[in-house]
Amino acid sequence: MPIAQLISPQGLHARLDEPGLVILDCRFALEDTDYGQRSYAEGHLAGARFADLDKDLSGAVVKQVTGRHPLPAPGELIERLQGWGVSADSDVVLYDDGPGAFAAHAWWLLMWLGKREGVYLLDGGLKAWHAAGLPLSLDPPAHEAGHFSGKPDNSLVVSAQQLQAQLESPDLTLIDARAPARFRGEVEPIDPVAGHIPGARCAVFTDNLAADGRFLPADQLKARFEKILAGRPASTLVSYCGSGVTACHNLFALCLAGYPLVPLYAGSWSEWITDPQRPRATGD
Repeated sequence: MPIAQLISPQGLHARLDEPGLVILDCRFALEDTDYGQRSYAEGHLAGARFADLDKDLSGAVVKQVTGRHPLPAPGELIERLQGWGVSADSDVVLYDDGPGAFAAHAWWLLMWLGKREGVYLLDGGLKAWHAAGLPLSLDPPAHEAGHFSGKPDNSLVVSAQQLQAQLESPDLTLIDARAPARFRGEVEPIDPVAGHIPGARCAVFTDNLAADGRFLPADQLKARFEKILAGRPASTLVSYCGSGVTACHNLFALCLAGYPLVPLYAGSWSEWITDPQRPRATGD
């Protein structure tokens, strides 16, 4: 069974009463960090729990050391997953407003902890759910603890030090999920320094989606990444972005296209620039 799986709004609606199904609402906005919790309170998928990017799916930020969304402590994340009802055999559905970046980040965290089966992204997110005319709920979810037990897979994570040592290597294909203007350093609305890691290729995550906000078919995604790889094997890939979130969208899309799960530079640009000795680039 592939580890990257999509579920349609209609398919999920038909399963809402299924025992053992866990739904996580991952809505978030970088410019309004209370947006997700507020939106959840105004209506969510029936039975969904709210998973906050800052409070639940990231670790503590250490100024001038970490990026904006460092990895959470594995034990703390496992406790949260158990509290949301996740067990080893649970089917877990993740959603956000639509692009899927925050949901894909939660998907990657589950992969990192070893849950490689039964994890789905709602294709098109809430935008697609609304387009299908399906209802939201105001009811609190039933609370039944799960018994998920995981262990982080360190092979899926590249540190800043490891990445810097590989920058000149032909065995590295570094992809940046941010928008082209941020990649080129023309604008930087979030971080104090603009630009990208030298040698990286711009692979904006929204190019994984069709005009309706749903993921492209697997063959189109494969063609996209084949062009980026330019003959290099997928094993050379490392994904990053601004803070390690949208980079996971590319990792999910790669798996949809049939590629293996490749590493994430979790600290990403916001961590990279905390050390002025690390090289930086602008332009294409």
